[in-house]
This record gives sequence, C-alpha cells and structure tokens, in this order.
Amino acid sequence: MNHGKNQQTANRKTKTAQTESKTNRSGQTQIGRTEVKAGEELLLHVCCAPCATYVIDVLSERYTVTAFFYNPNIHPAEEYERRLLEVRRYTELHDTPLIVAEDDAAVWHERIRGFEQELEGGKRCEQCFRLRLEKTAATAAERDIALFTTTLSISPHKDFSVLHAIGSQAAERFKRSFLARDFKKNDGYKKSCQLSQQYGLYRQRYCGCVYSMKDRSDG
Repeated sequence: MNHGKNQQTANRKTKTAQTESKTNRSGQTQIGRTEVKAGEELLLHVCCAPCATYVIDVLSERYTVTAFFYNPNIHPAEEYERRLLEVRRYTELHDTPLIVAEDDAAVWHERIRGFEQELEGGKRCEQCFRLRLEKTAATAAERDIALFTTTLSISPHKDFSVLHAIGSQAAERFKRSFLARDFKKNDGYKKSCQLSQQYGLYRQRYCGCVYSMKDRSDG
C-alpha cells in the first residue's frame, strides 16, 4: 500500500539548515498558549510556501521564527521537491532559518493505514496532522525551543479546533507549548494569496497526499 512512495523516500535526501537556540529553557510548559513574551523563539511547521507567507510575516513581528519543513504526505516526489524549493526560496528571501526533516514517506503511509478511504478532511487527515505536529514538537524539544505552531490553520479547508487539539496534545507529550493561532482569521488566507502572487510562488492545486490528488482529479 505504498503507491511507490517507499522508493521515492530512498531518492529524497535529508537536507538541514539549522539555527542554534539563543536562550536556555526552564522546561516549564503552558499548553495551548495564545501569547508569549516578545522575541521568544518559535518553531513554525510549514506545509508550503504560499501558506508560510502571511504567517511568517505576522509571527516575525513578535517572535524569532525558525521554519520547519516536514511533510511526508506530499506525493509524488516531483511535487515534494517543487514545494520544498519554493519554501527554501521564500525563507531565504526573508532571512528565516529553515530546518528540513527526513521525508519519512513510509512512516506516513503506516500512520494513515486503515484510513485510506476516508474523505478529505476526515480521520485520515487528522492522523496526518498528528504525525507532522508531533514531529514538530519533538524537533522543538531537541533544539530547546519552547514554542511551536503550524501554518496549516491558514487554510479554509482545515478545522482549527482539530489542529488546536492535536497541537496541544503534542505539546503536552514533548513538554513544549503550542501557539494556538487560527491564521485564516483577519483575511489571513486572502493575504497569503496576495503575497504568493507578489512573490511569484507556485500554488499547488491539492493538499499533498496521493488521496487528495486523486480527489482533486476526480472532481
């Protein structure tokens, strides 16, 4: 049930551009925080460059942001590389450090096993969100970054309450804090589209996985 992804995994190499934490953390955790002190480091899970535009702009006003690309759901390999290239381009333009994690396509397929036939936005997507946010929280812990969040909430197709619950659970597990922000509010999605056009960014036509691609083709 790997749809050729296991082979693609072998062809994708781990690429990491890393930044060092500037301060030590006490280990104290507040789950689901909405506000933190100005300038605090934050690890931002980035699903794609278009979604990252507005989110990075907004967060950079208050936090020291490091972008984190971990999206083993993206299919096929060519699409994965295209989205990653655009994320690299945008983060470099904005002097935002970027961490790129191992693809883990086989891990993704194992995580969503049994949910393959779920409708888009259902239980399969929840498992996908959980995998990616747990990885973000784990990476934040490894790098001594207390706070993390995700660009996923900017999409009008993503339920913020689901992301909030999953992010908070990941934060509790790894003793981090999840910044609970629904970035689609205040015309966030509209602004991300405008910024994407301004920077000439590639905008994909489906969420990422082989099932969402098929749903888009069938539609």
